[in-house]
Amino acid sequence: MSSAPSVAATTEVLLVDDDPHLRQALAQTLDLAGLKVEVRGDARGLTEALPADWPGVVVSDIRMPGLDGLQLLEQLRGRDAELPVILITGHGDVPLAVQAMRAGAWDFLEKPFPSDTLLDGVRRALAMRRLVLENRQLRQTLSGRDALEGRLIGLSPGLVRLRQQVAALAGTSADVLILGETGSGKEVVARALHDLSARRDGPFVAINAGALAESVVESELFGHEAGAFTGASKRRIGKFEYANGGTLFLDEIESMSLDVQVKLLRLLQERVVERLGSNQLIPLDIRIIAATKEDLRQAADQGRFRADLYYRLNVAPLRIPPLRERGDDVLLLFRHFGALAAQRHGLPLREPDPGERAALLGHAWPGNVRELQNAAERFALGLDLGLDGSAALPPLPTEGNLAARVEAFERSLIAAELALGHTSLRSLAEALGVPRKTLHDKLRKHGLGLGEGSGNPQDELD
Repeated sequence: MSSAPSVAATTEVLLVDDDPHLRQALAQTLDLAGLKVEVRGDARGLTEALPADWPGVVVSDIRMPGLDGLQLLEQLRGRDAELPVILITGHGDVPLAVQAMRAGAWDFLEKPFPSDTLLDGVRRALAMRRLVLENRQLRQTLSGRDALEGRLIGLSPGLVRLRQQVAALAGTSADVLILGETGSGKEVVARALHDLSARRDGPFVAINAGALAESVVESELFGHEAGAFTGASKRRIGKFEYANGGTLFLDEIESMSLDVQVKLLRLLQERVVERLGSNQLIPLDIRIIAATKEDLRQAADQGRFRADLYYRLNVAPLRIPPLRERGDDVLLLFRHFGALAAQRHGLPLREPDPGERAALLGHAWPGNVRELQNAAERFALGLDLGLDGSAALPPLPTEGNLAARVEAFERSLIAAELALGHTSLRSLAEALGVPRKTLHDKLRKHGLGLGEGSGNPQDELD
């Protein structure tokens, strides 16, 4: 089958007819009506020439040499069953018209037909096509949103903003820099960017740069030819080349040596890779998603990270908020991970009691979502939360009126923080987020003191 030039995405009507005089007359009619029309005298190769989700309508003669209109209709519907195709013939063949309509033709016109009949059919088909594409886009948007909400769980402002940013960037070709603490979900975000992109059918290759030995990092990333160095007995395809057509996720990018950073910068700018021991430049169609837990700007100022690479990566930064900034998202995530663990182990789902919920909300979560997932796993297995070393909140008081419960809970909070071993009023006040004078008064009111469970606070402790 011969190839045909691509149809412009702005074309509204693709007119196919082997009769040059009729083709010219119909094209003039459509053009005078303000429609953007392209004409072809041959139907071969047109299916491949149409862009994905093309917003137009095809008007084709049925009886043509080579590929006829019915065959073209079959090919077009095989690619997009909702693409409107109007077929025309001069033979008054009613059975052929019935066959065409059953095959999915939008309309069937018998020559000769008035210009208004053609224009009316084309305009109705275009209106339908617009509606189809709008619904298709809406379904894709809702599907992407549902997929994101199922991966990036949370209702806190930081998580809502992150989902919005991921949704906006996923469909672009922009490289992305993900900023987040250990365990905050950087690879989850990277996979969401890949899976919601046009590269979803390509490879997703994840590399932790911090886990690669310095002696093999260049070979792992860029590949090598046989004999490139001692022990290189055969050619090796590097991770960048392996990810061609897809996405490469490079975690802990701050741990890369300055020499490797130079090569990465060249790859980002030129989209080519050169294996060790080779002079051949291999073009790449690849998206790079880098991630770091450090402040790369500060690392660049200190000479530990190349400033030019930082500015090249920092075009589309995404910050993942740490779990301690996400409020009630902690409970949402805990229930989510707990339900998954209970299902995996065939156990009934447990709900945390008020004291356990308070402990979850009061924990600092230095390990972020990964630490929370581990806590949910333990809880599902019937073990305690295991929040060692945290300022876990005590159980909520259940007796007395509201004022008495608030007083008792406030005393318990301060006592729990005291139990972590603060040696000064200043550090205790900073941990609780209150002025020292206020804290001094509360310690006196509740009979608490630094270094002990009761007694009066001493000024010299500050």
